[in-house]
Amino acid sequence: MDSNGYVHLLAGFALLISTPCLAQDSLVTYKSLAPGIALELAQSALANCQQRGYQVAIAVVDRFGVTQVMLRDRYAGAHTPATASSKAWTAATFRSSTSNLFTISQPGMMQAGIRNLPGVVVIGGGLVVEAGGSLVGAIGVSGAPGGDADEACARAGVESIQGKLDF
Repeated sequence: MDSNGYVHLLAGFALLISTPCLAQDSLVTYKSLAPGIALELAQSALANCQQRGYQVAIAVVDRFGVTQVMLRDRYAGAHTPATASSKAWTAATFRSSTSNLFTISQPGMMQAGIRNLPGVVVIGGGLVVEAGGSLVGAIGVSGAPGGDADEACARAGVESIQGKLDF
């Protein structure tokens, strides 16, 4: 092979080496709520519920459903921490609000079976938290007089931090 052939061969190898590999990456990068923001989210939701006269528990979970923050107002019922955690976990793992899951999982509907899965709570009050279109966590509120009131407090909490998440 002459020197011109080696140049073409080396150029071909360089092209192969520099071409992106189509195989999956070995590592995945994701965003998650910083502890201070998760706490601020919970505190804002709790303050909103207190202004409405509700004694509640608030849970904030990361994108995988693992609890980051749990707050319980002093007179909130004993069941509220577990329910708030389950609402947040449900919202995060199904990537949907619990009120939406309630709607699509009515008896006789195709998704009705999700109500029977361990740990799933499909009562309003669980919301996903997104940043730049990506799930970064979820919040669950329990103890207000109804899932819609729980969800209103959760939404107020999310709105209070959203400006810090959008980029």
